[in-house]
Amino acid sequence: MTYAETLSHIYALGRFGMKPGLSRISPLLAALGNPQERFRSVHVVGTNGKGSTASFLSSILSAGGYRTGLFTSPHLISFTERIRIDGNEISQEDVVLVAARVMAAAPPESTFFEIVTALAVLYFAEKGVEVAVFEAGMGGRLDATNALDGILCAVTPISLEHTEYLGETLAEIAQEKAGICKPGAPLVSASQHADVEAAIATRADEIGSPLYRQQESFDAFWQGERLCYRGIGVTLDDLKVGLFGRYQRGNAALALAVAELLGGLGFPLPPQAMAAGMARAFWPGRMELFPGPPRVLLDGAHNPAGANALAEALAEVPRARLFMVVGVMGDKELGGILGPLLPMADQVFCVTPALERALPAEEIARFCLAAGVPAQEAGSVTQGVQQAQSAAADEDLILVCGSLFTVGEARGYLLSRSFEPFRG
Repeated sequence: MTYAETLSHIYALGRFGMKPGLSRISPLLAALGNPQERFRSVHVVGTNGKGSTASFLSSILSAGGYRTGLFTSPHLISFTERIRIDGNEISQEDVVLVAARVMAAAPPESTFFEIVTALAVLYFAEKGVEVAVFEAGMGGRLDATNALDGILCAVTPISLEHTEYLGETLAEIAQEKAGICKPGAPLVSASQHADVEAAIATRADEIGSPLYRQQESFDAFWQGERLCYRGIGVTLDDLKVGLFGRYQRGNAALALAVAELLGGLGFPLPPQAMAAGMARAFWPGRMELFPGPPRVLLDGAHNPAGANALAEALAEVPRARLFMVVGVMGDKELGGILGPLLPMADQVFCVTPALERALPAEEIARFCLAAGVPAQEAGSVTQGVQQAQSAAADEDLILVCGSLFTVGEARGYLLSRSFEPFRG
């Protein structure tokens, strides 16, 4: 099969939807010879900041000289973004070759995410990866990535999401996500809501895992434009951070704490590697600035917590006027996403991302107008960005937000690259 035919086949598995559980991924990995046993893995779970934390950590590990895999989802533009080794995306040729073997061994009704997880595991094993950072998908306990025996689990901030699958309260969702943590493996948690913190502590007690909490065992703070880290046993000052936004403080602290602990698990990382990894980290679509003029800022905040962090970060970006290009998925809380941002906007261009579950632009426009903010339907994401660019002066800022899929489509346009839309 060609690369396009392979992707078409993999994407078609989306018809099976989300089916939590390990009853298909575990036999699949066994049929492939259990490639997950040929490298060590670290789990990153949570709601917000998973991608940034995973990016920081993989960058630190690579800077430390380890051949490092990184598995994330969803992709912004291209499927190959999901699977990287030392920052380099899997090639289209390797996607074709490895996917053919995975699909031949897959049980019936294997889902898209299960196939892609197995593809990453097999690819990492055969390319000699020593340690891989796996960002969990929707949950934790029943997530396909839980088939891997992680040596450490990092938990980013948890908020309400996917309540139909994970539970209706913060405590229930936290229990599901922390369920990926393995007995005895260190558990490192970002600052959390009290209910989440209690659930994570309970999980740690149940499985005999040492628990390290931000603000208690480690933390970080800004000193001007540089970050200072006060860790479990390491102190670092004057750190340059590759990812923009003051809110990256928590993600950076979490990654650095994990890096410290990996030293006792066979992956020692000197302070120089930690500093270099922090500086080199790159995570597209999260406070990513295209210089323009006019400047275009991309951020994939898609829930209330992410939107609040984005609103806080916008205070650091000088501008005359703010033009927003907004596209949102139909299952997201529109008010929670737009509430913190609309007071800053001078004009909103409402768009419909190229996915079936996208909220129609007219509904977003109605919401914005009801909030007293000038808004208009702008059609596709590309059309919305073009209209915003036409309306903006050089000193203005265009913010593209509301969904990672909106951001991905806009990024494809800005880079003149083909956008591969898929949610999963």
